[in-house]
Amino acid sequence: MSKRRSLLIWLVLSPLLGIILFPFAVMLFTALKPRAEVFSYPPRWLPSELHWQNFVEMWQATDFGTALWNSTLISLGSTLLVLILSVPAAYAMARTNFAAKQPFRQFLLATQMLSPILVVLGIFHLVVSIGLVDNKFALVLIYAAFNIAFAVWMLQSYFASIPVELEEAALIDGCTRWRAIVSIFVPLAAPAMVVTAIFTFINSWNEFVVALTLLRSQNNFTLPLRIFSLVGGRYTVEWEQVMAATLLATLPVAIVFSWLQRYLVRGLTVGAVK
Repeated sequence: MSKRRSLLIWLVLSPLLGIILFPFAVMLFTALKPRAEVFSYPPRWLPSELHWQNFVEMWQATDFGTALWNSTLISLGSTLLVLILSVPAAYAMARTNFAAKQPFRQFLLATQMLSPILVVLGIFHLVVSIGLVDNKFALVLIYAAFNIAFAVWMLQSYFASIPVELEEAALIDGCTRWRAIVSIFVPLAAPAMVVTAIFTFINSWNEFVVALTLLRSQNNFTLPLRIFSLVGGRYTVEWEQVMAATLLATLPVAIVFSWLQRYLVRGLTVGAVK
Protein backbone atom coordinates (compact mmCIF):
# COMPACT_ATOMS: atom_id res chain seq x y z
CA MET A 1 0.00 0.00 0.00
CA SER A 2 2.84 2.37 0.85
CA LYS A 3 4.48 1.77 -2.56
CA ARG A 4 1.24 2.57 -4.36
CA ARG A 5 0.84 5.71 -2.30
CA SER A 6 4.41 6.81 -3.05
CA LEU A 7 3.87 6.15 -6.76
CA LEU A 8 0.65 8.16 -6.70
CA ILE A 9 2.38 11.07 -4.95
CA TRP A 10 5.19 11.08 -7.49
CA LEU A 11 2.67 11.01 -10.36
CA VAL A 12 0.86 14.00 -8.86
CA LEU A 13 4.08 15.92 -8.24
CA SER A 14 5.74 15.10 -11.56
CA PRO A 15 4.19 18.06 -13.48
CA LEU A 16 5.35 20.45 -10.76
CA LEU A 17 8.78 18.84 -10.74
CA GLY A 18 8.99 19.24 -14.51
CA ILE A 19 8.11 22.95 -14.26
CA ILE A 20 10.76 23.50 -11.59
CA LEU A 21 13.50 21.65 -13.48
CA PHE A 22 12.66 23.10 -16.90
CA PRO A 23 14.72 26.33 -16.51
CA PHE A 24 17.73 24.33 -15.32
CA ALA A 25 17.40 21.97 -18.29
CA VAL A 26 17.30 24.95 -20.67
CA MET A 27 20.41 26.40 -19.01
CA LEU A 28 22.27 23.11 -19.26
CA PHE A 29 21.36 22.39 -22.89
CA THR A 30 22.11 25.97 -23.96
CA ALA A 31 25.45 25.90 -22.14
CA LEU A 32 26.41 22.74 -24.02
CA LYS A 33 25.35 23.91 -27.49
CA PRO A 34 27.80 25.04 -30.16
CA ARG A 35 27.49 28.78 -30.73
CA ALA A 36 25.85 28.34 -34.12
CA GLU A 37 22.94 26.33 -32.62
CA VAL A 38 21.95 28.81 -29.90
CA PHE A 39 19.81 30.87 -32.31
CA SER A 40 19.28 28.27 -35.00
CA TYR A 41 15.88 28.13 -36.71
CA PRO A 42 13.95 26.02 -36.23
CA PRO A 43 15.22 25.96 -32.65
CA ARG A 44 16.87 22.83 -31.31
CA TRP A 45 16.17 21.80 -27.73
CA LEU A 46 19.08 19.37 -27.57
CA PRO A 47 22.60 20.14 -28.81
CA SER A 48 23.89 18.13 -31.73
CA GLU A 49 27.11 17.64 -29.78
CA LEU A 50 28.16 18.38 -26.21
CA HIS A 51 30.34 21.45 -26.37
CA TRP A 52 32.03 21.37 -22.93
CA GLN A 53 34.53 23.94 -24.19
CA ASN A 54 31.90 26.61 -23.45
CA PHE A 55 32.52 26.18 -19.73
CA VAL A 56 36.28 26.48 -20.18
CA GLU A 57 35.95 29.61 -22.32
CA MET A 58 33.50 31.17 -19.89
CA TRP A 59 35.78 30.41 -16.92
CA GLN A 60 38.73 32.09 -18.60
CA ALA A 61 36.79 35.05 -20.01
CA THR A 62 35.15 36.01 -16.70
CA ASP A 63 37.79 34.96 -14.17
CA PHE A 64 35.02 32.85 -12.68
CA GLY A 65 37.23 31.30 -9.99
CA THR A 66 37.98 34.66 -8.36
CA ALA A 67 34.33 35.67 -8.44
CA LEU A 68 33.34 32.31 -6.94
CA TRP A 69 35.80 32.81 -4.09
CA ASN A 70 34.57 36.37 -3.48
CA SER A 71 30.91 35.31 -3.35
CA THR A 72 31.72 32.40 -1.04
CA LEU A 73 33.79 34.57 1.30
CA ILE A 74 31.20 37.36 1.46
CA SER A 75 28.21 35.02 1.86
CA LEU A 76 29.84 32.92 4.57
CA GLY A 77 31.10 36.00 6.39
CA SER A 78 27.71 37.69 6.43
CA THR A 79 25.99 34.45 7.48
CA LEU A 80 28.40 33.93 10.37
CA LEU A 81 28.01 37.54 11.51
CA VAL A 82 24.22 37.28 11.37
CA LEU A 83 24.23 34.15 13.53
CA ILE A 84 26.64 35.67 16.06
CA LEU A 85 24.42 38.73 16.53
CA SER A 86 20.92 37.33 16.03
CA VAL A 87 21.08 34.19 18.18
CA PRO A 88 21.73 36.04 21.50
CA ALA A 89 19.17 38.72 20.56
CA ALA A 90 16.52 36.13 19.70
CA TYR A 91 17.26 34.19 22.89
CA ALA A 92 16.83 37.33 24.97
CA MET A 93 13.51 38.10 23.29
CA ALA A 94 12.26 34.55 23.78
CA ARG A 95 13.31 34.20 27.41
CA THR A 96 12.93 37.69 28.89
CA ASN A 97 10.20 40.30 29.11
CA PHE A 98 10.87 44.01 28.81
CA ALA A 99 8.72 47.07 28.30
CA ALA A 100 9.36 47.63 24.58
CA LYS A 101 9.38 43.98 23.54
CA GLN A 102 6.27 44.08 21.36
CA PRO A 103 7.13 47.40 19.65
CA PHE A 104 10.63 46.07 19.01
CA ARG A 105 9.19 42.96 17.34
CA GLN A 106 6.99 45.16 15.16
CA PHE A 107 10.02 47.27 14.30
CA LEU A 108 11.92 44.18 13.17
CA LEU A 109 8.98 43.15 11.00
CA ALA A 110 8.63 46.63 9.49
CA THR A 111 12.29 46.76 8.50
CA GLN A 112 11.72 43.75 6.25
CA MET A 113 9.53 45.91 4.03
CA LEU A 114 12.54 48.01 3.01
CA SER A 115 14.37 46.92 -0.10
CA PRO A 116 18.12 47.58 -0.37
CA ILE A 117 17.36 49.49 -3.59
CA LEU A 118 15.51 52.17 -1.59
CA VAL A 119 18.49 52.92 0.65
CA VAL A 120 21.38 52.11 -1.67
CA LEU A 121 22.24 55.78 -2.20
CA GLY A 122 22.43 56.38 1.56
CA ILE A 123 24.50 53.24 1.96
CA PHE A 124 26.90 54.45 -0.73
CA HIS A 125 27.41 57.82 1.01
CA LEU A 126 27.96 56.06 4.34
CA VAL A 127 30.50 53.65 2.87
CA VAL A 128 32.31 56.50 1.13
CA SER A 129 32.53 58.45 4.39
CA ILE A 130 34.25 55.56 6.18
CA GLY A 131 36.48 54.68 3.24
CA LEU A 132 35.21 51.19 2.48
CA VAL A 133 34.29 51.57 -1.20
CA ASP A 134 35.47 48.58 -3.24
CA ASN A 135 35.93 46.57 -0.05
CA LYS A 136 34.49 43.09 0.38
CA PHE A 137 34.27 43.57 4.15
CA ALA A 138 31.78 46.40 3.56
CA LEU A 139 29.49 43.97 1.72
CA VAL A 140 29.74 41.52 4.62
CA LEU A 141 28.57 44.22 7.04
CA ILE A 142 25.78 45.46 4.77
CA TYR A 143 24.43 42.02 3.94
CA ALA A 144 24.48 41.10 7.63
CA ALA A 145 22.63 44.31 8.50
CA PHE A 146 19.86 43.56 6.00
CA ASN A 147 19.41 39.99 7.28
CA ILE A 148 19.70 40.42 11.05
CA ALA A 149 16.13 41.63 11.56
CA PHE A 150 14.70 38.66 9.65
CA ALA A 151 16.98 36.27 11.53
CA VAL A 152 15.99 37.61 14.95
CA TRP A 153 12.30 37.52 14.05
CA MET A 154 12.52 33.96 12.80
CA LEU A 155 14.71 32.63 15.59
CA GLN A 156 12.81 34.14 18.50
CA SER A 157 9.57 32.51 17.34
CA TYR A 158 11.32 29.14 17.27
CA PHE A 159 13.19 29.67 20.53
CA ALA A 160 9.93 30.49 22.30
CA SER A 161 8.64 27.00 21.41
CA ILE A 162 11.50 25.29 23.29
CA PRO A 163 10.31 24.54 26.87
CA VAL A 164 12.10 26.69 29.40
CA GLU A 165 11.71 23.83 31.90
CA LEU A 166 14.55 21.98 30.20
CA GLU A 167 16.98 24.75 31.06
CA GLU A 168 15.56 25.10 34.57
CA ALA A 169 16.09 21.38 35.14
CA ALA A 170 19.71 21.73 34.04
CA LEU A 171 20.19 24.64 36.46
CA ILE A 172 18.74 22.60 39.29
CA ASP A 173 21.19 19.81 38.46
CA GLY A 174 24.08 22.22 38.94
CA CYS A 175 24.70 23.58 35.43
CA THR A 176 25.55 27.20 34.98
CA ARG A 177 23.38 29.35 32.75
CA TRP A 178 26.01 29.25 30.00
CA ARG A 179 26.40 25.46 30.27
CA ALA A 180 22.63 24.97 30.12
CA ILE A 181 22.40 27.08 26.99
CA VAL A 182 25.28 25.32 25.24
CA SER A 183 24.37 21.76 26.29
CA ILE A 184 20.57 21.89 26.28
CA PHE A 185 19.29 24.86 24.31
CA VAL A 186 21.67 25.06 21.35
CA PRO A 187 21.21 21.41 20.18
CA LEU A 188 17.43 21.86 20.26
CA ALA A 189 17.67 25.17 18.40
CA ALA A 190 20.09 23.90 15.75
CA PRO A 191 17.41 23.35 13.04
CA ALA A 192 16.23 26.95 13.31
CA MET A 193 19.78 28.27 13.20
CA VAL A 194 20.54 26.18 10.11
CA VAL A 195 17.39 27.48 8.37
CA THR A 196 18.37 31.04 9.21
CA ALA A 197 21.87 30.43 7.90
CA ILE A 198 20.48 29.01 4.63
CA PHE A 199 18.26 32.03 3.97
CA THR A 200 21.02 34.48 4.87
CA PHE A 201 23.53 32.68 2.66
CA ILE A 202 21.15 32.62 -0.32
CA ASN A 203 20.24 36.30 0.08
CA SER A 204 23.91 37.27 0.24
CA TRP A 205 24.86 34.99 -2.65
CA ASN A 206 22.25 36.43 -5.01
CA GLU A 207 22.49 40.12 -4.06
CA PHE A 208 23.34 42.37 -7.01
CA VAL A 209 22.41 46.04 -6.53
CA VAL A 210 24.59 46.85 -3.51
CA ALA A 211 27.54 44.95 -4.95
CA LEU A 212 27.20 46.80 -8.25
CA THR A 213 27.11 50.13 -6.40
CA LEU A 214 30.07 49.58 -4.09
CA LEU A 215 32.53 47.39 -5.96
CA ARG A 216 34.90 48.92 -8.49
CA SER A 217 37.76 46.49 -8.98
CA GLN A 218 37.08 43.39 -11.07
CA ASN A 219 39.18 41.37 -8.62
CA ASN A 220 36.46 42.01 -6.02
CA PHE A 221 33.46 41.24 -8.25
CA THR A 222 30.96 38.67 -7.04
CA LEU A 223 29.30 36.08 -9.25
CA PRO A 224 26.18 38.18 -10.07
CA LEU A 225 28.44 40.99 -11.29
CA ARG A 226 30.57 38.63 -13.36
CA ILE A 227 27.50 37.14 -15.02
CA PHE A 228 26.14 40.63 -15.66
CA SER A 229 29.44 41.55 -17.33
CA LEU A 230 28.71 38.89 -19.96
CA VAL A 231 25.51 40.71 -20.93
CA GLY A 232 25.75 44.40 -20.02
CA GLY A 233 27.41 46.79 -22.45
CA ARG A 234 28.09 44.20 -25.15
CA TYR A 235 27.14 44.31 -28.80
CA THR A 236 27.14 40.52 -29.03
CA VAL A 237 26.03 38.34 -26.14
CA GLU A 238 27.46 34.85 -26.09
CA TRP A 239 24.49 33.16 -24.46
CA GLU A 240 26.15 29.76 -24.21
CA GLN A 241 28.71 31.32 -21.85
CA VAL A 242 26.00 33.20 -19.94
CA MET A 243 24.08 29.97 -19.39
CA ALA A 244 27.25 28.14 -18.36
CA ALA A 245 28.09 30.83 -15.80
CA THR A 246 24.52 30.95 -14.48
CA LEU A 247 24.39 27.17 -14.13
CA LEU A 248 27.67 27.04 -12.21
CA ALA A 249 26.58 29.96 -10.01
CA THR A 250 23.43 28.11 -8.92
CA LEU A 251 25.21 24.84 -8.08
CA PRO A 252 26.73 25.87 -4.70
CA VAL A 253 23.38 27.08 -3.39
CA ALA A 254 21.63 23.96 -4.69
CA ILE A 255 24.24 21.72 -3.04
CA VAL A 256 24.00 23.52 0.31
CA PHE A 257 20.20 23.49 0.14
CA SER A 258 20.06 19.76 -0.65
CA TRP A 259 22.62 18.91 2.02
CA LEU A 260 20.73 20.79 4.75
CA GLN A 261 17.17 20.16 3.61
CA ARG A 262 16.37 17.91 6.57
CA TYR A 263 17.18 20.80 8.90
CA LEU A 264 15.13 23.12 6.73
CA VAL A 265 12.02 20.96 7.06
CA ARG A 266 12.49 20.58 10.81
CA GLY A 267 13.19 24.24 11.32
CA LEU A 268 10.08 25.34 9.45
CA THR A 269 7.70 22.84 11.09
CA VAL A 270 8.88 22.11 14.63
CA GLY A 271 7.15 24.47 17.02
CA ALA A 272 4.28 25.17 14.65
CA VAL A 273 2.05 22.87 16.68
CA LYS A 274 2.41 22.64 20.44
